[in-house]
Amino acid sequence: MSADAFLGFLKSRRSCKRLGAGEVPLDVALKAVEAGVWAANAHGCQPWRFVVVSDPEVREKLLEEMGKDWLRDLLGDGLTVDKAEKIVEASKNRSRLAAFLIIACLNMKDMDSYWDGRRSRFEYLMGVQSVAAAVQNMLLAIHAMGYGSCWRCSPLFAQEAVRRVLKIPDDFEPQAMVEVGLRGGETAGARRPIGEVAYLNRWGTPLC
Repeated sequence: MSADAFLGFLKSRRSCKRLGAGEVPLDVALKAVEAGVWAANAHGCQPWRFVVVSDPEVREKLLEEMGKDWLRDLLGDGLTVDKAEKIVEASKNRSRLAAFLIIACLNMKDMDSYWDGRRSRFEYLMGVQSVAAAVQNMLLAIHAMGYGSCWRCSPLFAQEAVRRVLKIPDDFEPQAMVEVGLRGGETAGARRPIGEVAYLNRWGTPLC
């Protein structure tokens, strides 16, 4: 593939906010995870772990428990019960269309340890960045195989629920959920021109 063709492929990927219903081979999820583990990562520590949810009963239990946490937060924001319940149910219905849910987790046990909070915080951020790079690889792999996906950060807001349902150890932190299914409901926000987001040598000097 030429460089231009590869860039065109990157630009063609879309987040499928509402996947098409239908069967997807398990191999798609497995290949996506394989692509994920080849992502760039801090110190080569590979601080990621993945849970592929394929069982409809497990998926439903996961969505229900996560939904309870989100409902509590929405009510705390001041939304009415009716409106909050509709928002949560709409989100669960979107995730129910996925053939698989891939939960990406962070574990810091192989990352560097520091005595001070400043560097410890940066090390944690490096771990988060590593997991995010793996997720991006998965999205691109799913796209290359002709299927749809959507990256959702909902596990961050319901970590204990995710741990409880999927029996994830306490030292593994749920970070993201990738929905995998047939393409549908694809969306992509307009991208800012390069001249607005990148600078040459110093801040404020447009790259182009």
